[in-house]
Amino acid sequence: MQSTHSPFSPVAIGPLTLKNRFIKAATNEGMSAGGVPSRQLALLHANLAGGGVALTTVAYCAVSRDGRTLPNQLILEPASLPHFRALTDAVHANGGLASAQITHGGCFTFIRERSTRRPLSASGGFNKIGMMSGMFFKQAMTEADMQQVVADFAQGARLAREAGFDAVEIHMGHGYLLSQFISPLYNKRRDSYGGSLENRLRFPRRVLRAVLDAVGREMAVICKYSITEGTRAGNSAEDGAKIARMLEEEGAHLLVLSAGMNAESITTMFGSSFPKENRVQQKNPVIALAMAIQRMTDPVVEFRELYLLEHARKVRAAVKMPLAYLGGAQSLSSIEQVMSEGFNLVAMGRALIAEPGYVNKLANGEGRSNRCTACNRCVAMMYTPGGTSCVLGQPGDAELNRVPAAGAL
Repeated sequence: MQSTHSPFSPVAIGPLTLKNRFIKAATNEGMSAGGVPSRQLALLHANLAGGGVALTTVAYCAVSRDGRTLPNQLILEPASLPHFRALTDAVHANGGLASAQITHGGCFTFIRERSTRRPLSASGGFNKIGMMSGMFFKQAMTEADMQQVVADFAQGARLAREAGFDAVEIHMGHGYLLSQFISPLYNKRRDSYGGSLENRLRFPRRVLRAVLDAVGREMAVICKYSITEGTRAGNSAEDGAKIARMLEEEGAHLLVLSAGMNAESITTMFGSSFPKENRVQQKNPVIALAMAIQRMTDPVVEFRELYLLEHARKVRAAVKMPLAYLGGAQSLSSIEQVMSEGFNLVAMGRALIAEPGYVNKLANGEGRSNRCTACNRCVAMMYTPGGTSCVLGQPGDAELNRVPAAGAL
């Protein structure tokens, strides 16, 4: 499939029309003290919109308190709506649209306070993620658990709509709950939700259907998933193509093609190794331990542009629906290549953290390359008082990061 579309041309995603083909990918910013967006988070996304991004994604909006991965994670609940509304208003005022990434961590969690005895997952038993938090066991979800989580995702989507978001992105990748069903690394069930890839997709498809029924006529419904898990025992890119066909069949408006797993294959996700600086600055012992384990288990990988393109091509060949390429697009030439190969949009994370105005820079002919070096040090910056920022620029404002988006300074 070939495309002659300019990356600066409009595109329809379900009921939504984007002014261009650029999406700010979801990245954890560390700008949500108390579980609500901070002034700093609203400013970050407003600046991305003002910099030309058509759709900016607010990462890791938990659909329930049990669904949180980390303390202070954003939660979509009625009390948080004024702060989300302040963020979406700021994005709209700067000419952009906003997407809420809705998620549930499952057993990938560091939150001990929960309504269930153990963290929920596709399967029960030993919880390898719990080695870092002292929660050594997880419990398999029952039908009642599934019904509750499906309802939580649908309600989260409705709350996102009420908060002024234009789209929701269901997180099905990287080892969180829906990924735990999709992945053979986590799903060992012997009922209709385990075994074959079709069975492993059954619960994520239920979630997608419920979200589409709740908001699909008014909002774009996007799915982000790992097209390859980057490990021998995990899903391959061929599996990723089959997953895409099932999500297309269920009615998703757009797929964001990520890769890798947080615990097993982080370099597959980022396309390059994490530097020493990401570890020695960590004061949080849990995070420091997690990074140390990743250093010992992950190979050294040098960054290259479009590092996921070979895998993404298999998905593009398998479906007709809109796809957003994600993975190392850091120059106009690589963006144009993605467009020429039939991908409808490009999602960018680190490059837009480094240069929030990059899209306008390209559109105005002011340059072609991005200053991001893929050093991955921005990932560790989320644990600093000002939240995520590029180490080549200015740190985030710690004072603004302490104030809720709709609160007074």
